[in-house]
Amino acid sequence: MKVLKINAVYEYSSTGRTAKESHEYMLEKGIESYVAAPELYGLKTNSYKIGSKLDMKVHAMLSRLTGLQGYFSVISTKKLIKYIEKLTPDIIHLHNLHGNYINLGMLLKYISKHNIVTVITLHDTWFYTGKCCHYLEDNCYKWKNECGKCPAKKKYNKSWFFDFSGKMQRDKIKWFGAVKRLGVVGVSSWTAEAAKESAILGNAAVIETIFNWIDLDKFKPHDTLTLRQELNIEEKFVILGIAQSWSAQKGLDIFIELSKLLPKDCLIILVGNASEDTVKANTKIKFIGTVNDVNLLADYYSMADVFINPSIQETFGKTTAEALAAGTPVIGFNSTATPELVGRDGKCGVIVEQQETAEYLKAVEYIKAKTKNYFTEPCRKRAEENFDKAKNIEKYINLYERLQNG
Repeated sequence: MKVLKINAVYEYSSTGRTAKESHEYMLEKGIESYVAAPELYGLKTNSYKIGSKLDMKVHAMLSRLTGLQGYFSVISTKKLIKYIEKLTPDIIHLHNLHGNYINLGMLLKYISKHNIVTVITLHDTWFYTGKCCHYLEDNCYKWKNECGKCPAKKKYNKSWFFDFSGKMQRDKIKWFGAVKRLGVVGVSSWTAEAAKESAILGNAAVIETIFNWIDLDKFKPHDTLTLRQELNIEEKFVILGIAQSWSAQKGLDIFIELSKLLPKDCLIILVGNASEDTVKANTKIKFIGTVNDVNLLADYYSMADVFINPSIQETFGKTTAEALAAGTPVIGFNSTATPELVGRDGKCGVIVEQQETAEYLKAVEYIKAKTKNYFTEPCRKRAEENFDKAKNIEKYINLYERLQNG
């Protein structure tokens, strides 16, 4: 079996780490695995670099001017198709394509013409909407039938002038509808069920759920006294939040308001990029900045007494899964995939029903009273049952085989 994975990035960020880990696992299992991406971060073998930074900048500019995403990078996509012709993969696995580097129509027309087995992983909602990576904050469900008059025209894959969400949806319906052996994977049941309702992907040959995975050997309960000593917080009850970039959408406002209500023995630590003004204005929160060292990141998860994910939309929520793997209970908002990951039985944390600071404070007080030790074993068990890397990558391999033989 020969598999080609296409993603916006390799190794860096959550989707890049997913591409890297599945690529390495499949190579170890004797599967011919290849990666194509505009950013390969040092991967030299079994790889193809798509386009250039200049091409991506031009694509981004044209996308903003025209309102079309995935309609440019013609030369780069032609070169990618030539690479695919030479490689002759049995499977093409599509991850994130909305990074200003691919001509979606050209790629899908080639795939359908040659009847190549194709698998999509839904890391967000772009594949099954006209243009949106997220839609809940705009309460928009037009993607189920007919996109148009997009309330998020200036968000995500933003357009400065034109709304072509309807055209992009219609084109996706046509292009994906022509791919006969198409498998769609939601990284949560919430995502998979939404794909089934969509006008674009609802008729795919297979739509199923495969959770993202966690490196359970790195993200696990372990002693973190040294880190606590370095931060001078040995006696603090630590509330952790992690995001690539902190914003209101990721729940920053909740953390800011919560910091004003907590007793002195509690401390909020936020890992991820935050503006200088945000850091200066919120002295009760310890901002760590971006942590790229996975081992250090695992230390923060294990050190925390509770992890909070107040995001209103998570197609999966890898930070939530990593916290559970580290034995740390989670407080999450009752929306999208978060309840699936944490569970509703109270063994691994608390699902908050209202996006209100008082509700998060009540949940923190509950977990603080129970102590982290009460939750650690159930959290770890839940992670082992649902987010095991080998088990979940094997599910993809099984899906490849079923689509090939079906």
